[in-house]
Amino acid sequence: MTNIKIKINNQTIETDSSKTILQAAKDNGIIIPTFCNDDRLDPEASCRVCVVEIEGQKKLQTSCSTKVQDGMSISTNSDKVKKSRNEVIELMWSSHPNDCVVCDANEDCKLQDYMYQFDIKSENKYDGFKRTFETDKSNRFFYIEPDKCILCGKCVRICSELQGVEALGFNQRGHESFISFAYDKGMDFSNCVSCGNCVSNCPTGALMEKSKTKFRMHKTTKTRTTCPYCGVGCQFDIVSQDNKIVKIEPLNKLPNEGLLCVKGKFAYKYVNHKDRLTTPLIKENGAFREASWEEAYTLIHKKLTHYHNEFGKNSIAGLASAKCTNEENYLFQKFIRKYLLTNNVDHCARLCHASTVSGLATTLGSGAMTNSIAEVKNNEVIFVTGTNTTETHPVIGSFMRQAKKNGAKIIVAEPRKIDLAYDADVFIQIEPGTNVALFNAMMKVIYDEELYDQSFIEKRTENFEAFIKVIKDVDINENAEICGCNVKDIQEAARLYATHTSGIYYAMGVTQHSNGTNHVKSIANLALMTGNVGKKNAGINPLRGQNNVQGACDMGALPNNLPGYQKVYDETVRAKFEKAWDVPIDKNVGLQLPLIVNGAFSGTIKAMYIMGENPIVSDPDITHVKEAFNKVDFLVVQDIFMTETAMFADVILPASTYAEKDGTFTNTERRVQRVRKAIEPIGNSKPDGVIIQELMQKFDPNYTIKTAKEIMDEIAELTPIYQGIDYDRIDETGLQWPVKDKQHMGTEFLYPEEFGRGKGYFTPINYKGAAEKPDAEYPFILTTGRILYHFHTITMTGKNEEIMEMYPENFIEINPISAKKLNLKQDDYVVVSSRRGDTTAKVHVSKDIGEKVIFMPFHFADGANMVTNTVLDEVCKIPELKVCAVAIAKV
Repeated sequence: MTNIKIKINNQTIETDSSKTILQAAKDNGIIIPTFCNDDRLDPEASCRVCVVEIEGQKKLQTSCSTKVQDGMSISTNSDKVKKSRNEVIELMWSSHPNDCVVCDANEDCKLQDYMYQFDIKSENKYDGFKRTFETDKSNRFFYIEPDKCILCGKCVRICSELQGVEALGFNQRGHESFISFAYDKGMDFSNCVSCGNCVSNCPTGALMEKSKTKFRMHKTTKTRTTCPYCGVGCQFDIVSQDNKIVKIEPLNKLPNEGLLCVKGKFAYKYVNHKDRLTTPLIKENGAFREASWEEAYTLIHKKLTHYHNEFGKNSIAGLASAKCTNEENYLFQKFIRKYLLTNNVDHCARLCHASTVSGLATTLGSGAMTNSIAEVKNNEVIFVTGTNTTETHPVIGSFMRQAKKNGAKIIVAEPRKIDLAYDADVFIQIEPGTNVALFNAMMKVIYDEELYDQSFIEKRTENFEAFIKVIKDVDINENAEICGCNVKDIQEAARLYATHTSGIYYAMGVTQHSNGTNHVKSIANLALMTGNVGKKNAGINPLRGQNNVQGACDMGALPNNLPGYQKVYDETVRAKFEKAWDVPIDKNVGLQLPLIVNGAFSGTIKAMYIMGENPIVSDPDITHVKEAFNKVDFLVVQDIFMTETAMFADVILPASTYAEKDGTFTNTERRVQRVRKAIEPIGNSKPDGVIIQELMQKFDPNYTIKTAKEIMDEIAELTPIYQGIDYDRIDETGLQWPVKDKQHMGTEFLYPEEFGRGKGYFTPINYKGAAEKPDAEYPFILTTGRILYHFHTITMTGKNEEIMEMYPENFIEINPISAKKLNLKQDDYVVVSSRRGDTTAKVHVSKDIGEKVIFMPFHFADGANMVTNTVLDEVCKIPELKVCAVAIAKV
C-alpha cells in the first residue's frame, strides 16, 4: 500500500494505491452513481453507470473496477461522462414500468433518484422492449417484480457470495432475462432462507417486502439500534412512522457487515402487535383486572416486604433477562441484592451457557468467546460442534461460508446433518452427548502423531502431564463406536484442526448436558494442546443464543457473581459494592434457576420476581415447573406479552421492547453496543429500567431515577471489564471488553500473552455418558434445538403471521428407516413420551438425522420441554436438555 496523489474534478486527493477510483472518491465525499457496486463484493462493472473520464485515455473507465494511479486526473461529470451515463440510465428507464407514483419503492429507488439528479426527462427516446413478467409472490416475506429489475445482478451476487445460499439466479437471455428463484419454480423449490438481504440491496422496486403498512420514506424516521434476537448483535436502522415500525434496514457495520437473517429483517411485527401488554394487571379471585402503576408498585412493595420479614431474605428470588439491556439487568440484580438482601438472582444463561462460564473460567480465566466474529472469515479451519450455526446465528453461518469460498476447511460434528455439514470437508455424525469421547479421540490422534504445540504447552499451560495420562489410555476405535462414527473421520478432523490456525465454534449441543462443564473443559484441552487460543483467527468461541445473554452475565445476574464476574464471597469485592450501594452484601452464593424452581415446589421460595423470562416454556419438565409456580405465594412477571409464565402471576407489569428504550446489549463477541429508542412506549407500558427504578423508590423514597447513560457510568465505575466504556465511546462502533480505561480501544481477541488465570489449565477428563439412555420402553434419544424462523419461546416470533404460517406447531424430525418401522409418514401426528411427560408433534421425515435419534425444537408451549430431563451438571447446575430417552406412538 503506497500513498499517492490524484485529482478528481480538479481537487487534489491523497489516497493509497490499493483503492479504486470509486473508493477514493467516496472517501473524499465525491459521489459517483452506481447500481451494481457493493463495497463488500469485488467489482463487476456490469451496470456502466459509474464511468469516469481519465485524462489521457480515450475510453471512459468504470470507476468501481479501475485502480488509482499516482498523478491520475479524473473527471466524474465531464460532457462525455454525462452523455454515456445518461444514455445508460435512459435505456434502463425505457424498459421500466415508469409507475413511480404507485410503486412501493417510490422515494427509495436509485433509478428514480438518478433520473431526477441528472435531470433526465421521463419521456423515452427509446421505443425499446418493455419488461413484462409475472410477479413472484411465493416467498412469504417479499415479492420479486421482474418488470422493475434493471439486471444489475447485485441480489444474485449478495445471495451467493455473502449469504452463501445461491437461491437467486438469472433466467433466460437478452431482453427475456430476469431474476428468479432456482428454475423459476418459486421459493419452495429453492434453498432461500428469507434473509431479505436481496431486498435490502435492490436499487429499484424489483425486490420488495410484503408490507401491510402504507408509508412514504420522506415521512419516516431512521434510528440505528441493535437487533433483539440472537447473540450476533447485528446493527440496523429501525424505519418508523407514526410510532410504528414499518421496516428494518441493515447497516454495513461491525459485526454483521450489512447482513441480516429473516428474524432481524422481517420479524419486527411483535413491537406494534395488538396483544402487547399495555397496563398493569393484578389477579383477584383467579382473574386479572387492570390497575394503576401506583397500585401495582404498592402491592409488590407490601408483599415482598412481608415475605422478607416473615420468612427471611432467601424466601424471595428474581429472574433477570437475556432480552433486556445491560443497564436493566444491572438494575435488576442491584434491586434484588440491595433492597431484598439476597443473592437469589439468576437468568436463562443457566439453561444455555452456564457450563461455558464455569468451564472456561476454570481453564482460561473467563467464560466468554475468545475471538471476534469478523475473524471467522480468516480462519484456516472452522470446527463447528454443538451448534447449527446457519439457523441459530445465521450471519456467523454466512461468514463461515465466505471463509469456505476463501479456502478454509470446515469440520462439523453434530447429531444431525445440519446445513453446514453439506459444506464441510469432514462431517462426523455423533450421537448426542458423546462430545467428550470425540474430543478425547481427536486429542489421542494429535498426541500419537505429535501434532501438538509443545512450545505453547510448555510456556503457557499447566497440568499437561496429568491430562495426557488420560489421553494416552484412550482407545480411538472404542470412542468412535461410542460416538457412532468412523475412525477415519476422527483422524482427518484431528489432523486438520491441529495443523492449521483453527477456531472452535460451539453452543448448546456442547453445554446442555449433565457433564456440560467437562464438555467445555474438553474443548479447552483441545485448543490448548494445539496452541489454537490466545491468537487471532482461532480461539474457543461459544455462540451466545440471545441478544444480551452475555451482557446479563456480565451485569451480575447470577447467584455467585456481582457485575463483571466479581465473586460475592470475595471480601474485597463485597466491600466495594457495599460502599457504592450503602448496604451489606450477602457473602453466600444464591440459588441457581433450577434450584429456585425446586424451592418454589418445596415451599422455601415464597415470592418471585421475573423480568422478561418464560420458564413455563423454556425449563425442562414443564409439568414440574407448572406445579412449582402454582405453589408460589406471590409472583410478579414483567413482560411485553401475556406469556405462559405471566398467566401464573399475581401482578403483571407491562414492559417496553428494545425499540422503545435506550441502553446497551453485549453480543457474543463481548462487543458492547448501543440500543436506541425509536418509538414511544406502546400504551401505558414502560421500559424495564424505569419500572425497576420506580419500584426502588417504593423501597427508598430518596432514590433518584437515572438515565440509561448514567447507569452505564455507574456500571463502568464498579466493573473493571467495562471500565473504559461510556456512551460517547460506543456511539459509532461498540467496544469489546475488557476495556481497561477511557483510552483503551477494547480487546479484539483474548489472552495474546497470558490467560486470565495466568496459565491455561489442562483438565483430565474421562468420557461419561448422558444420565438417561434409551432402553426397551424408551428406545429413542431426543435432542432439541432452535430453528431458523423462531426464537426461543416464540414470545416475539410467534406474533409474526408469516413465520407462524411456516412453523405453527411442534414437530419432530425422524429418520426414514425409523419412520417406516413405526408406520409413520410425513405430516402424521405422534405422541412423544418420556419418564416425565408427553407431548404431541407433527412428523417431519428427514434423512439428516440418525436412526436412533429424533430432533424436536424447544420453542413451543407444552412441547419438547414436557419430556426433557431435569438432571443437573453438578458444577454449574445446567439441566441436561440435549439428551433424554423417549418413546414414539402414532396418534
